[in-house]
Amino acid sequence: MIRHHDFQHNGLTLRSTLHIPDGPPGTRRPTVVFVHGFTANRIELPDFVAMSRLLEAHGIAAVRFDLSGHGESDGDFFDVTIAGEIAETLAVLRTVRTFDFVDFDRIGLVGMSMGGVVAGIVAGEEPGISALCLWSPAAVAPFEAAAGRLKGRNIAPEIEAKGYFDADGHRVSPAMVEDMAKLDVYGRSGKYAGPVHILHGDNDHIAPLAYVRPYLDHYDGNAQVEIVEGADHAWGTVPHRTTLHQSTLRFLRRHLQR
Repeated sequence: MIRHHDFQHNGLTLRSTLHIPDGPPGTRRPTVVFVHGFTANRIELPDFVAMSRLLEAHGIAAVRFDLSGHGESDGDFFDVTIAGEIAETLAVLRTVRTFDFVDFDRIGLVGMSMGGVVAGIVAGEEPGISALCLWSPAAVAPFEAAAGRLKGRNIAPEIEAKGYFDADGHRVSPAMVEDMAKLDVYGRSGKYAGPVHILHGDNDHIAPLAYVRPYLDHYDGNAQVEIVEGADHAWGTVPHRTTLHQSTLRFLRRHLQR
């Protein structure tokens, strides 16, 4: 069953889609919250929709929401910061725990790209996350921003000329660049002690594999990285996307359906 829910945070409405397995009213289900990437939305290119349907078919509920300034949610992209996305994800998680179909002792997080960075930090700072799965986490972003680059271009000249950086038709503010540059991705994520499964393609030129391996140095033996040969950042072939979804399903069933 699909339902829609409007979350509220700091005066903004964050719109979402809920996938709820069939069963008697009030049945508590393990539940996964999805966090999309930079400039994306709750559909996501590696297909949050298909993954949510797959989970629903196996008795796991799913919540897909649009961060502010993205998709159908309120807000302007110019006002987006990583700190704001972390706060919104925390607010959504805390509300999800109150839903009558959710087993609040069995909640998982899945994050894609920059959403993977956000999900990793949220899991490290919010108690009660039972499993964490990161798809192509963009841990490279703070290092790029600190070096004055984004999307392969120099940031400063554009911001000086326009007051923003143009990222594929989205206005990135100086505040977003500054916030991103100072982000301690590994240190904040490494506080999470639960099971972590990271899926990454070796043909990912947007979030290079070299920035994924340090996650393992910061987790305490509770994380694994699955490197998928030939997969790009968007998991843009049927075989690669199938691998992504099936591996995620196995991981989440193992740790949420105990």
